[in-house]
Amino acid sequence: MANLNPYLSFRDNAREAMEFYQSVLGGDLDVSTFSQFPDMVQDESEQDLVMHAQLTTPDGLVLMASDTPSSMPYEAPRGFSVSLSGTSSDTTRAVWDKLSNGATVTMPLDLAPWGGLFGMLVDRFGVSWILNGDPE
Repeated sequence: MANLNPYLSFRDNAREAMEFYQSVLGGDLDVSTFSQFPDMVQDESEQDLVMHAQLTTPDGLVLMASDTPSSMPYEAPRGFSVSLSGTSSDTTRAVWDKLSNGATVTMPLDLAPWGGLFGMLVDRFGVSWILNGDPE
């Protein structure tokens, strides 16, 4: 079975971001650092950065991330959004309330013309999110 999952890149705060997403979405978070793979460490000061993190929620959603070492070019996220859809209104509101902490709201969470709830924001880590809850 194939999977299509968001894989987010950060400069040095992937662990903080993924722990935040775990507090928002729940689930199990597995984190591997560069120090766990000695051949991957190019700068000793970066050995505790995240080489790979995976959050798997009870609903089977998977979000992955890593830190970009200073030896590699990095650009902040732009031109895409992580979309969470198909959730109940209660779940959508709960996720929105947590995710919007420190975020820039680009479209407030409200009833959508097509039914359900819809809102857009850029979280405190610079990641754009779209939430689309199912109509009740």
